[in-house]
Amino acid sequence: MARKYIDCRAVPSTTNCSVTIAADSEQELLDVAVQHAVAQHGHQDTPELRNQLKQAMREGAPPA
Repeated sequence: MARKYIDCRAVPSTTNCSVTIAADSEQELLDVAVQHAVAQHGHQDTPELRNQLKQAMREGAPPA
């Protein structure tokens, strides 16, 4: 199973967040990314947010 990540720099944001989150499973990554989006970006935990985060997932190692 390939490692997955979400790089906040690749998602439009007014805060210019530079956090990258990585995990071995899609579910683990999604859970942590939702927590980050709610706590740091003020989003609501909705099916739409979860779908956007799933679409932002990439395989491999994040760029340096």
